[in-house]
Amino acid sequence: MTLPLHRTLGRIPGGFMLVPLLLGAALAHFAPGTPRYFGSFTGALFTGALPILAVFYVCMGTTIGFESAPHILRQGGVLLGAKFACGLLVAFAAGRWLGEAPVAAGALAGLSTLALVAAINDTNGGLYMALMAQYGRPRDAAAYSVMCLESGPFLTMLTLGVAGLAAFPLPMMVGAVLPLLVGMALGNLDPQMRDFLGAGTKVLIPFFAFALGTTLNLANVWQTGLLGLGVGLFVAIVSGAILFGADRLAGGNGVAGLAASSTAGNAAAVPALVAAANPAYAPAAASATLLVSASVVVTAFTTPLVTAWWARRVAAAASPA
Repeated sequence: MTLPLHRTLGRIPGGFMLVPLLLGAALAHFAPGTPRYFGSFTGALFTGALPILAVFYVCMGTTIGFESAPHILRQGGVLLGAKFACGLLVAFAAGRWLGEAPVAAGALAGLSTLALVAAINDTNGGLYMALMAQYGRPRDAAAYSVMCLESGPFLTMLTLGVAGLAAFPLPMMVGAVLPLLVGMALGNLDPQMRDFLGAGTKVLIPFFAFALGTTLNLANVWQTGLLGLGVGLFVAIVSGAILFGADRLAGGNGVAGLAASSTAGNAAAVPALVAAANPAYAPAAASATLLVSASVVVTAFTTPLVTAWWARRVAAAASPA
């Protein structure tokens, strides 16, 4: 007896990423003690997103020729700039309406400028890389080596006008791109290494997708209710539209822009860090953390669906009639 699992996952938009992600999130929510109960290799799968992603970046790097470096810098810079522009537009608009304090009462209670900017400023890098591996080109995936500067509170602080209180240690910045650079060196020095390691790129996607899924807190979506859902959809729509346009202007087909329209898991820690740096945002930090967490979950589902839909349209338009 056989089951068409591979074919079925291939028919689901972003299936090789989305289904393991959902499975990991469900297990973490309904059976949170699973990794402690089994331990060993099984338990490691629940917490191994970063090591698996490190290997993924090496394998991905082997498929990228040095001649692609100008494209990587251009597209990565464009997408990073577009993300910053998204946050800046939201900061100006929401800042005029809300200021620094959260909404005190009503259906929008807890909503703040901090929550919106933190949710929109940081892309889920693992999700972006997985979608690019399935629907894009290796050099488009490598653009995240530039976009990784979004990670942490720096870009949000910069957007909110307190950039002088944050800094990126040089070793951390180098460490973010080093696996990719090692892979590029191996692939360009030896075509056989490119064939050997490059083949592992797509194989790793379901594994780090599952590990990423175990970090999603589905309870946050329930706790924030419709407001949390609304913030996630707002991020997906606004950043998706701006990034799509920026990608097209940079010569892309829009797939990379849509794939970057998500909220990173580590963005949930940004409100507290910003509040620690600037006490004016302290009243908004707690509710902002919940809303950003909800956006992480919501965009983890919407971004693959929209990206897969557009990628298929692009592929259909490019194929001969």
